[in-house]
Amino acid sequence: MDRLPLIAPHPPKLSELGGGLREIEARGIYSNGGPVVRGFEAAVTERLFGGVGDCLAVNNATIGLMMAIRHAAGPRAGTGALALIPSFTFAATAHAAQWAGLTPLLCDIDPDDWASSAAAEAAAFERHGSRIAVVVPYATFGAAIDIERYRRYRDERGVGVVIDAAASLGARDAAGRSFGAGAPFAIVHSMHATKVFATAEGGLIHSGDAQLIESLRQMSNFGFAGGRSAEGPGLNAKLPEALGLVAAAKLDQIETLAAHRAGLDRVYRERLGQFAREKSFEFQELRGARAALQFQSLLLPRPFAGHRAAIIAALAEMGIGAGHYFSPHLAEQPWFRSQALIEPVPVCDDVAGRILSLPITDTMTEDDVGRVCDSLIDACNHSGLDGLRTERRGRTVHSALVIGGGPAGTALLTAATKGDQLVALAKAGLAIVERDAVLGRGEIGGYAITSDSTAETFLTAVKDNVHGDIAALTQHHSGQEVAMHIGALGVPLTRATPLLEATGARLAAIVAENGGTVATRSEVLEARRTADGDWAARVRNLLTGEERLMRAANLVIATGGYQAREHVEAETVAGAPLGEIAGKRLMLGDDFLRLGGLDRLRKRVADTHAPRIAIVGGSTSALAAAALMLKAAPALPLGAGALALYHRRALRPFYRSAEEAHADGFTDFGPDDICPLSGFVYRLAGFRLEARELVLRMLGIGGRAPDPRVALRQISGEDDEAVRAELANADIVIGALGYRPRALPLFDADGARIVLAADAPGRPRLVDQQCRVMDAEGNPVPGVYGIGLASGFVPEGKLGGEASFSGKANGLWLWQNDIGRMIVDQLLDEAVRRAA
Repeated sequence: MDRLPLIAPHPPKLSELGGGLREIEARGIYSNGGPVVRGFEAAVTERLFGGVGDCLAVNNATIGLMMAIRHAAGPRAGTGALALIPSFTFAATAHAAQWAGLTPLLCDIDPDDWASSAAAEAAAFERHGSRIAVVVPYATFGAAIDIERYRRYRDERGVGVVIDAAASLGARDAAGRSFGAGAPFAIVHSMHATKVFATAEGGLIHSGDAQLIESLRQMSNFGFAGGRSAEGPGLNAKLPEALGLVAAAKLDQIETLAAHRAGLDRVYRERLGQFAREKSFEFQELRGARAALQFQSLLLPRPFAGHRAAIIAALAEMGIGAGHYFSPHLAEQPWFRSQALIEPVPVCDDVAGRILSLPITDTMTEDDVGRVCDSLIDACNHSGLDGLRTERRGRTVHSALVIGGGPAGTALLTAATKGDQLVALAKAGLAIVERDAVLGRGEIGGYAITSDSTAETFLTAVKDNVHGDIAALTQHHSGQEVAMHIGALGVPLTRATPLLEATGARLAAIVAENGGTVATRSEVLEARRTADGDWAARVRNLLTGEERLMRAANLVIATGGYQAREHVEAETVAGAPLGEIAGKRLMLGDDFLRLGGLDRLRKRVADTHAPRIAIVGGSTSALAAAALMLKAAPALPLGAGALALYHRRALRPFYRSAEEAHADGFTDFGPDDICPLSGFVYRLAGFRLEARELVLRMLGIGGRAPDPRVALRQISGEDDEAVRAELANADIVIGALGYRPRALPLFDADGARIVLAADAPGRPRLVDQQCRVMDAEGNPVPGVYGIGLASGFVPEGKLGGEASFSGKANGLWLWQNDIGRMIVDQLLDEAVRRAA
C-alpha cells in the first residue's frame, strides 16, 4: 500500500521548463529583478490581487517578514520595542521580529479559528501600550483572518502591521478575493516547497500600497535606490530568475490545486463528522471563502491528548504521515521562553496540546482521505479511546503512576530502557502524569546557567539505546547541539532542553504504544490509600479544570524540588535567621539563577556605584550563582572582594583519582573521601565542571590565580557577630541554600494525612536508601517511591560514593542509571507478584 506522507512537495518540474531556462541563459540575467521575476510579480498582482497595489518576490518568506517588520517598525526598530505575535505560529515569525530589533510579545489565540485572539490583543495593548511597535498576526494554516481589525489598529493606535500569511497564497476571503488583496500593509506569503504555492524556496509580499512595495524593493537590494549607494536599511532578498520561472509556472496551477485541497478538506469533515462529534474531536473553523490548506488539522479530545504520540505512531505503521503543528508553540520553546515577553496563553496551551496534523496533498484523492479517516479511527481505538470513560471513573488500576514527567520522571523511563525494561513496565500498566505539554524538559529550560552534568552524560541517555528511535537522537539536531559542548564545562540548560524534549517524546510514544498512559497538561493533587491497598490519585486537567481519579498499585513522586522564601528566611546563618539579617535585600538563589534573574539583580543595584553582593550557601547552586555573576555581559561593577561566598563546609573539588588530585597539588582528602568502587576523590561531595573550576581557582590549586572580585568566607560559628555585620552591609544577599523536596499530599485509608519526612523544617529527605518515600518516623510508605532533585537519596554499598559524604546526591546520571534502575526493579517485582 502506498504511503501517504503528511507533506509532499509538488513544485513545477524544472525538467519541463527547459525552454524558459534556456531563455534565461541567453539573456545572461540570473537575478537582480530580471524580466522573469518582474513578469511574475506583475502577473500575480493582476491575476490573484485584481491588479491592485503591487507584489515583491523575495528569496524566502522569513526574509520577507524581516524586511516588512523592519519597515513597519520605522525608527523604533532596534530599540527593543515590542512586536505582538500569536504564540501559535512558526518560529520564523518571532525570529524575524528579533532580527528587526524588536522583542516578541506572545499572546493567546482564538479557540475556534486558532488565529490571534482579539481579546488577547486588547489586553496586550492595555498592558504594554505604546511599547508595541508592530502587530504581526498569523493567518493560521492557510485560512483568512480579519484584515479590517488590523487596519483599525494601524489607523487608531498608530502601530505597524505585517500579516504573516505564509501558507495563505491561494486562499480567498469572505468576498471571494485573494486573501489580503488591497491591504494597506504588507501581506507576506511563502512559496516554499512544502506550501500549496510550492516552488523550491521563495516568498511573496503583497500590499495595496504600491509605494510600500517599492520601499521594500529598495530594502531587498541592499538599500540601493537606483545607484549603488545605500539610502536606507537593506539586505539581499532578491529571488533568482530560475525560481521566478518556477513561481510563474505555479501561478498557472494554484487555482486548481487550492480548490482540490479545499475539496479534500470537505471530505475529511464529512467522513469524520459523526465520529468527531461523538468523541469530542474539533476541527479548525476556517474563515473566508476558501483556505489554502497545507495539511488537515483537528484537536484530540482533551482527556485523550496524552495519546497523541501513540496515535501518530500507529498511523505511521499504517502508512499515514501525521504530525502536530505547532506543538510546542512559541511560548513553550526554550529560545523564546528566554527572549520573549509572554502573555497568558491558556488557549494556545490547549490547542497545541491536542493538535493533530493529517495529510492533504496535491496528488491525494477522496479515497485517500477515506483511508486516512479509517486509519485515524482505528489508531484512536487502538490507543484506548474507548477505554477513557473506564479510566476516568477510577476503575483501571495502573501498576505504577509516575507523578511528574520532567527530567527526573523521564530519567526513570530512560533507566528502564537501559535494562530493556520499559516495554514490560508499560505493558504492566504504567501511567505518567505531567503538568507540561511534553515530557522531558520540566523547568530546566528556564535557567540561565550551565549544567552540572557533562554533554557526554546527556548523550549517554540516548547513545546505543535498545530503542532505535531513541538511539537515533545522537544524530538529531537536538543531540548534535548538545554534542557541540563535549569537553566543555557543562551545557547551557537552554541548549540541553531540546534533547530532553525529544527524548521525552520518544519515551512517551513507547509507553503509549505498549498500553501505558501518558497524561500531559495534568497534575496530581493528592493520593489516598484504598481499602485494597492501592492508591487513588486525584488528577486535574490543567486546561479544563476537570478532575478524575487514577488508581495505581504504586506511586513514583518525581516532582522535583523547590525554594520558598519563608524557608530561606528561616534558615539560621551565623546565629540568626537569614530573613532577619537580610530583610528586603534577600534574593532567592533559585530566582537569581532563572532566566532574567541577572537582569533583576542589575535593577536592584542600578543606583549603587560599587555594589557588594553576598551569596549564602555552599551548594552547586551557590557556585553557579557566583559563576553567573562573574561572567555577566556587560560586566557587573564588582570591585575587589565585592562578591562574597559564605559557606559552612569546606569547598571540595572532584577528581577522577587520588593521583590526579596529587598531580594538581590538591591533598586535602583522606581514605574516607575516596569512592571505593570508582576511585574518584569526592565523587559525591566534590564540585564539578564550572563550579569546580571556580573552587580550584579560589583555592589557588595548581597555581591558579584567584579571582580578585571573589572572597570566600567559611562560617565556623566562632565569628558569628562579624559575619552578621558583613551580611548587614551587603547590598544584595542571595540565599542559595539548596532545595526542599516537592512532596505530594498522601492520606491513609481512613482519610488521615500521612505526615512525611519531607514535611520537616530545613532541607529534609524524601526517600530512604531504597528510594521509598518515608513518613515522619522514617518508615517507608507502602508503594510510594521518589526520585529527583532534593529527594535525598545517598548512594552507598554497591552504588559507590565516599564514606565521608553526608549530603544529598542529585545528578542526571544517577537518576538515569543506578537510582532509576533500583525503582524500576522494585516496580516490576511488584507487578510480577500481583500477577501471580
